[in-house]
Amino acid sequence: MKIAVLVSTGRHPVSGTARYSRNDAAALTIAIDIAKAQNAQLDVLHAGDPGNPALQEYLALGAPKVEVLNTQGEACAALAHRLAGYDLVFTGTRAEGAYDSGTLPYKLADAMNIAMVGSAVDVSVSKEGVEVRQFMPKGLRRRVRAQLPALIAVHPLANATPRYAYARMREGHVTPVAANAPVDRENAAWSIGAITAKPKKLAAPEKRTGHARMLSATTTESRGGSVVIEGSSVEKAQVILAYLREHQLVDY
Repeated sequence: MKIAVLVSTGRHPVSGTARYSRNDAAALTIAIDIAKAQNAQLDVLHAGDPGNPALQEYLALGAPKVEVLNTQGEACAALAHRLAGYDLVFTGTRAEGAYDSGTLPYKLADAMNIAMVGSAVDVSVSKEGVEVRQFMPKGLRRRVRAQLPALIAVHPLANATPRYAYARMREGHVTPVAANAPVDRENAAWSIGAITAKPKKLAAPEKRTGHARMLSATTTESRGGSVVIEGSSVEKAQVILAYLREHQLVDY
């Protein structure tokens, strides 16, 4: 079995210093445990700048080495070409402080034509495939099974405790590898800068009385809404759009 872990570089929320991504560290910890149990090959990959000091910290977290695809092109295309033939690919749900749209796992799984399971908190591998316990809102969990090969996006609240050891950082090494990839056209549309104002949450206006709001703070009664499980992705999107229109959160 061949297992790969995709890691990104994070950023400290206060100082802005480059550091390892906490989401990817959880994914690496889970992958290391599975690789030991299955006696599998484990590779840690990053697409970007090999000189980023944050990559060294993944060595301290247990990666024997970090292979860096040194490319200025589209990271998804470079990773899809490199990951051909792998049985299991782990990644975090999203990066921290860079192009953190959270869409890379979905784009990569689509490019590789493999199954993708998101928000994983527990992962186990058997002869039948991979079984994932997913994080759900309001404390709910559900188990999902998928055939290998598969891509698993690990949730920040996963049952994983990264173990940091400075000695491992000195023993491991970061290996740059030249990779060819098409130009990332979406990259030109992004702009990175300091946050000037806190983002506003997209929430429906509160229409209840003050007495009703006080009661809801002390009880667990439902505040309405619906959970849509059945139906296609288009039908589910239409339900969300209807909700946004009803509460005048969108103007189209």
